[in-house]
Amino acid sequence: MTVMMESQNPPGSGPMTVRDLEGMPDDGRRYELIDGALLVTPAPGYRHQKIGYRLYHVLEAACPPEFDVLGAPFAVHVGDRVELQPDVLVGWSEDFTAKDLPAPPVLAVEILSPSTAIHDLNTKKAVYERLRVPSYWVIDPVAPELTVFELDEDGCYQRIAKAAGAEVFEARRPFPVRVVPEALAGRG
Repeated sequence: MTVMMESQNPPGSGPMTVRDLEGMPDDGRRYELIDGALLVTPAPGYRHQKIGYRLYHVLEAACPPEFDVLGAPFAVHVGDRVELQPDVLVGWSEDFTAKDLPAPPVLAVEILSPSTAIHDLNTKKAVYERLRVPSYWVIDPVAPELTVFELDEDGCYQRIAKAAGAEVFEARRPFPVRVVPEALAGRG
């Protein structure tokens, strides 16, 4: 089975805006906007969702009151041409509105799947970096493996950790929390 992801502007139109996303169908697919270009991906599968929910629970249990942890779909947008829906996100509680996070999160997490891996590892990573999201985590559910990127003093992502299987990642940002990739994958 081949899974395709669309990344385009509708025919005959210019760059899209966050407001244009309101007219997208409620068909289970994820609609995101990067610099006015529409990204459409299939609904996440079982393993992807289980890992996302397990990570949500790990983060929520350690989360201090000044932050909130949310899972997709929940829109993060900065400006009118970028709207992303990280699989899991952490933001300052005061920054959330009832419908979105109109400020960069402090942590964005993407779980790789065949239809999103290229964008998660490249396009979205670059956008999160540009938005100055302090921490960006990528989870490979097949390995299972967690790769952690954090902004350096120049505002560039540096890989600061990689944990696979039963290895433990002890996060300090955005708050102290312990993550074990195989536990997220249901193998530990």
